[in-house]
Amino acid sequence: MKFLYSILQKVAGFFQRIYRKWSTFYWSFRARMKCKSYTAPLHANFQTFLTKRTELGKNVNFNGMIIVGGGGVKIGDNFHSGRGCKIITSFHNYEGTKIPYDETYIHRDVVIEDNVWLGDQVMILGGATIGEGAIIQAGSVVIKDIPKYGIAGGHPAMVFKYRDKEHYEALKTKGAFH
Repeated sequence: MKFLYSILQKVAGFFQRIYRKWSTFYWSFRARMKCKSYTAPLHANFQTFLTKRTELGKNVNFNGMIIVGGGGVKIGDNFHSGRGCKIITSFHNYEGTKIPYDETYIHRDVVIEDNVWLGDQVMILGGATIGEGAIIQAGSVVIKDIPKYGIAGGHPAMVFKYRDKEHYEALKTKGAFH
């Protein structure tokens, strides 16, 4: 019985690897087709939905990203996201001609600079800029700018620490990118 169980585990592992490779190929291909521009390599390991107003730098890695709205999104080089991240660039106009909102939308761009890392389930709202080298803690909601090297978290995301700038710059100079 142990022998049969061992064989079934190996077969299941084989099919899981095949599925993972196919899934990465599919979502990466779809991301390349949907975005405005990108520089290879681009990896999308899980469900990724982009808009035609999305510009991607080099070595962008999505582990699940949904970008919605009419605003532009610019993501720099060496970006990594955790699972279930979302960027929302459009909002209902609550100061329009009807209550609670009218038929018009407010569109705001999002800029994410180079070498940014988002944890799982991060949400970024339009109008925010995330500076180079920043890290956003899992589950955070970014509603305003995060400075370079900032490590931020919470609802709304607030900087609670900064990266070691000298160490960061040394790694960047060596080209030590993941």
